[in-house]
Amino acid sequence: MPRALPPLNALRAFEAAGRHQSFSGAAEELGVSHSAISRHVRGLEHRLGVQLFRDLPRGVALTQAGARYLTALSPSFDRIAEATEVFDQRPAGQVTVDAEPLFAMKWLIPRLGDFYMRFPDVELRLQASSTLAALDRYEADIALRFFHAGAEGQSAPLLSNAPLYPYAAPSLVPEPLSPEALLRLPLLRDRMADTWRHWAGLAGCAPPKGAASDWRMRARLGYESALAGHGVLLISSEIAEADAAAGRLVQCSDIGFRSGSYHLVTADGATRRSAARLFCDWLLDQSAALRATRR
Repeated sequence: MPRALPPLNALRAFEAAGRHQSFSGAAEELGVSHSAISRHVRGLEHRLGVQLFRDLPRGVALTQAGARYLTALSPSFDRIAEATEVFDQRPAGQVTVDAEPLFAMKWLIPRLGDFYMRFPDVELRLQASSTLAALDRYEADIALRFFHAGAEGQSAPLLSNAPLYPYAAPSLVPEPLSPEALLRLPLLRDRMADTWRHWAGLAGCAPPKGAASDWRMRARLGYESALAGHGVLLISSEIAEADAAAGRLVQCSDIGFRSGSYHLVTADGATRRSAARLFCDWLLDQSAALRATRR
């Protein structure tokens, strides 16, 4: 008995438009015109007898019926893609990765040459932001994010639990200092928690003088300020690794502590595609040393 299937092009147009919440985004992905997406979607609505999208002042949004249909359809397209990829001799495809800016610049980007060499047919689209990408709307396939208390409620493998240590430019700390002397230097703050007070307690010292301000630098500004010799910053060791090796920063103390961890967050269905799976596996392999048990 033949299946009662709508036209495949109409289903592809609807599924792409639903993921992007945009006819223009679907048109770009599928390489067709905006009017072609609209025509396919309206034809599908007529065939099904339901409204799948509602018009907004700018763009469209899924109706409840459309959201249910998308939830059922997307995994089917993912499975078709996964079944087809087994015939590919070389993994290919696009992977959009959204990473926190400092982590992307100081840890991820210096290592990407290895990924490009191994998988030249995978197009990696890297973007940086400080807020979690809306993975449920496919703004990114993968996000690399810092969580203070773990990635609760999400399937998010650990990338790094590297501890924070005090780092400064050699011009500011030309020789080893005691914790008491270190705390008398300008202290840079880029985290909401009062990490310097916590560090002082671990070092057996009185808290830094002066009331802790509610104001904090952005992480990139704090890091650049440390490089410029303007103060001491508590930095996770994977971020400071390259600059410390090059002599631009020095680790001022062996006293460190963990304030959170970086995690790998994936969009639903993203890892059904071989390109995304390859990147996740490569990333976890590259970051293995950052998950070593140490204080």
